[in-house]
Amino acid sequence: MLRLYHLILGLMLALLIPLGAKFLLPRLSPKKPPNPPAVSKLANPSEGNVWQKILGNTPAPTNWQVAVCNENAALLCISSKGKVLGTVEINVYPLEKIPDFQKKLAVAGVPTNSPVDYQNSKYQTQVLTALKAWVADKYATVAKDRQAQYGRDIIFSDYPTQPVSVGKLQGIRYGFAGLNQQGGVQEQHIGHVAFDGARLYVITTAFDSATQTGKFEKLENLAIFQPYLYAIAADLRLPQ
Repeated sequence: MLRLYHLILGLMLALLIPLGAKFLLPRLSPKKPPNPPAVSKLANPSEGNVWQKILGNTPAPTNWQVAVCNENAALLCISSKGKVLGTVEINVYPLEKIPDFQKKLAVAGVPTNSPVDYQNSKYQTQVLTALKAWVADKYATVAKDRQAQYGRDIIFSDYPTQPVSVGKLQGIRYGFAGLNQQGGVQEQHIGHVAFDGARLYVITTAFDSATQTGKFEKLENLAIFQPYLYAIAADLRLPQ
């Protein structure tokens, strides 16, 4: 009888131990951290080290440094005393990869299959028209996204576009912010966009916890660097 009891007990343990392990071991085992989001080391691999190619003068506040980020040629690192305060991101889009912008150029009367005269005032006006349409689409997309995300808690506010020089190219400066109803800034974005006849250059930075790259951790540091960013954009070696 005792042997039969031991046999039954042994069978029960054999069945229960794997079942218990199935439910308990995952809880007892340390959780693996999620894989970090994949970030391309280049804005466009075919463009190579984008910032290194086009950087002109890089003015900065006292004791701040501006340099291409070591591991990501799409990012410009702004640092002080060895600590990175923020980054500025550049993305370069070949015209053949952005059919929507091609349509905007066509509507504005910009030829896309002939040599470009960058100094021609008519051409500059036409390009600005296409760039403003590009920014308007971006504003509309972001406003719709923020409405769905925040509802009425955050007020979306876009900035009036400004024609500016991006190197020797005619460009547009734009930006937008999300403002808390109770006061304070939820997010702020600053951008420059320019077109060289073959590529669209988009330069961005932000104060926004949801943004992965091209951002400042502190709003005050973004505000301090803002006029220097404008000067850097104006002195880029564009067109190449």
